[in-house]
Amino acid sequence: MTHHQTLSPADYRRMPWKNGAGRTTEIASHPPRASLDAFDWRISIADVARDGPFSHFAGIDRTIVVIAGAGMRLQGDGHAVLLGAPYEPYAFSGDDTIDCTLLDGAVRDFNLMVRRNRGRGGVTVVRGEAVRFPPADFHLCYAVAGSYECLLAGHLPLVVATDHALLVEDGRASSAALIVSPLTADAIGLVAAIDLGA
Repeated sequence: MTHHQTLSPADYRRMPWKNGAGRTTEIASHPPRASLDAFDWRISIADVARDGPFSHFAGIDRTIVVIAGAGMRLQGDGHAVLLGAPYEPYAFSGDDTIDCTLLDGAVRDFNLMVRRNRGRGGVTVVRGEAVRFPPADFHLCYAVAGSYECLLAGHLPLVVATDHALLVEDGRASSAALIVSPLTADAIGLVAAIDLGA
């Protein structure tokens, strides 16, 4: 059976980074509100105000997407990448030692973390036209700007407004696809798909 939950900023959890060098806003995790050492997956937004190292997350696969600011440069453990354009997912291992250098002031980025021995995940940017997502154990749709309509079989259309999210848990009995459609011309959304036991 497919379950869904709409999340507003009031539902999010604000906390320090694991290394204490900044602040993050957790949108959702599984199990819900799990500690940083116990989650299967976690989705958050980080506010990066200054240069410095990323937190170390052993055994975690990470995907980040710059959603505000001029971008940043990542270096270390085989990484030398410029994240200068917004809305371009970048995947890397939380085991890696990575230093971040801001290009021109503070940055906000969207983060998906998945414990490697528990599952796998990825992030898709939805912009300009509808995207159909195949079944997954979890989907989280986050509206960076504008608003979106999410269509699930057996449910009325669900609208996700700016800075809100829709968390969908599919027990795979329905194997229903998710369709995410922009409702406004400025709509920019991020959809994380996570499968556990992979």
